[in-house]
Amino acid sequence: MILPPVRDPRFVTVRRGGTLTDSDHHLLALWATSCAEHVLELFESPHPGDPRPRQAIEHARAWVRGEVKMMESRAAGGHAMGAARDKRGAARYAAYAAGQAGAVAHVAAHELGAAAYAIKAARAAAPKDEAGAAGRLECQWQRDQLPEAIRELVIDDQRLRNSICWSVFDC
Repeated sequence: MILPPVRDPRFVTVRRGGTLTDSDHHLLALWATSCAEHVLELFESPHPGDPRPRQAIEHARAWVRGEVKMMESRAAGGHAMGAARDKRGAARYAAYAAGQAGAVAHVAAHELGAAAYAIKAARAAAPKDEAGAAGRLECQWQRDQLPEAIRELVIDDQRLRNSICWSVFDC
């Protein structure tokens, strides 16, 4: 479970009674797609014939540009998660990262799921004795990609949800 039991109003759009602006929602989606895309090769290399994770990332970016509806991005995210279900290791986590990125259009708090699964993918792809370092390196790379407008929000979200995200944000 990567979502908290009680929704943080900072990740609920203003239209729905929260405080998240559309522009920040879009930035969260773009950051999540960057996190997922950074590890996408870990899925695509062993499964080159399955386009679902890449399509989820593309749909999330298209949603930000106003080219697809939220439900289309969410559905593409679900299909990417479907691609993950029968996989193991890094490929599974990379597909889940893409699926979470696709779901950000629907629920902004999925941004942390994309990041957490990407870190898990990086850990799983590394030799066992280097997994921790690979995860910290991925976490730091992700933080370096954060737009200033959402940096504080995401870092605080990582702190608050680290324990339900497998403690991957200890970087």
